Amino acid sequence: MSKLKQRIGSMLQQTFDLPSEVTLELPRITMVGSIHAYIENHHGLLVFQDQELRVKVYGGFVRIKGERFVLKMMIEQEILLEGTINEVTFHSDKER
Repeated sequence: MSKLKQRIGSMLQQTFDLPSEVTLELPRITMVGSIHAYIENHHGLLVFQDQELRVKVYGGFVRIKGERFVLKMMIEQEILLEGTINEVTFHSDKER
């Protein structure tokens, strides 16, 4: 992200009291125990299997590992994952 875009985002965040994930294009992951993960602000599904979910996010991807995964909801930038979640990791584009 360019420095100008970061500055503008920071000013907007402070002026309008916006959450940082909105202005910085960061993903928001909300978990309910280890059975649900609600992912917002993603940029597409990369992998979906019974034991792994990988979604593109700004600057890389998020990998969720576990068992018996089911996509309960998937709309433009939101995913609701259900199953047994064992691990959530963030990876930069450089790690591929």
